[in-house]
Amino acid sequence: MRLSDFDFELPPELIAQHPGARRADSRLLRVARDSLVDLLFRDLPTLLVPGDLLVFNDTRVIRARLHGAKDTGGRVEALVERVLDEHEALAQLRASKPPHPGARLQWRTSGATVLAREGGFWRLRFDDDVHACLEREGALPLPPYIGRDPETADEERYQTVYAREPGSVAAPTAGLHFDEATLQQLRERRVHCAFVTLHVGAGTFQPVRVEDLSQHRMHAERFRVPQETARAIGEARARGSRIVAVGTTSLRTLESAVDAQGQVAAGSAETSLFVTPGYRFRVVDALLTNFHLPRSTLLMLASAFAGVERVRAAYAHAIAERYRFFSYGDAMLLDRCDD
Repeated sequence: MRLSDFDFELPPELIAQHPGARRADSRLLRVARDSLVDLLFRDLPTLLVPGDLLVFNDTRVIRARLHGAKDTGGRVEALVERVLDEHEALAQLRASKPPHPGARLQWRTSGATVLAREGGFWRLRFDDDVHACLEREGALPLPPYIGRDPETADEERYQTVYAREPGSVAAPTAGLHFDEATLQQLRERRVHCAFVTLHVGAGTFQPVRVEDLSQHRMHAERFRVPQETARAIGEARARGSRIVAVGTTSLRTLESAVDAQGQVAAGSAETSLFVTPGYRFRVVDALLTNFHLPRSTLLMLASAFAGVERVRAAYAHAIAERYRFFSYGDAMLLDRCDD
């Protein structure tokens, strides 16, 4: 398939600029094999059965956006892509002129030295601990389609309630709909929960620039599958229960960690898995996800999972019914299509 196969017209007013009043009040479109059903997210527990396993991404969004000045006086904006160690990080830099190795960048109360250019990123050495600097001086990196600066409410609402591993520059947005009451209802229905960690990079917002999708290369992202999660997946498979990925990041983690025998292996690695129609899914049976950008790799993944025509119909229905789109928007629950 080609890039243009994943284009659609989205009315700008359907791009959610703020979160809803309450997480679980979001709408939920149930996309089954032969039907589309309009629900609320709080109805999700009724769509699951005892023994089903939900797999969440527990990454936490860091305050990755920094504003400062170069030693030559020009302004610079840094978006930290990945923290490498206590003092070094990879970042995207936006400035009138690109800095040179050895240049100094000054934040409000501390700074960093430019070490080298690495692909589309710059390697920076911070004067103090990177995470401490970001927490003190950084801003939450809201997606580019949210046309406003971060507000106090975003500090809570652009994190999942179960976020615990800092490292992402974007939220795993399918998880934003869960509140403690919904998680408790799942436990009461004996639906199992497990966690993986995938730190979402800034590349998630980079557009696909080639019409031939076979020429596109995904950015690499770090992930970790705990031993208890690998074990929970094996047990769910043994009892014939469904594996439900909460978000595309959870799905890509699981599909990247499966071995030749079809078993999900515990451990840490990087993934640049690009899922397009024709991909054979080996782990995940159902996918909970938000509505994604036109021509995006996330839309391609959803189409590969549930079927291109089924997803096109779901998006057309969502636009007609005025669903909210993208990070702060509504959600849909997709069954895997093995046609």
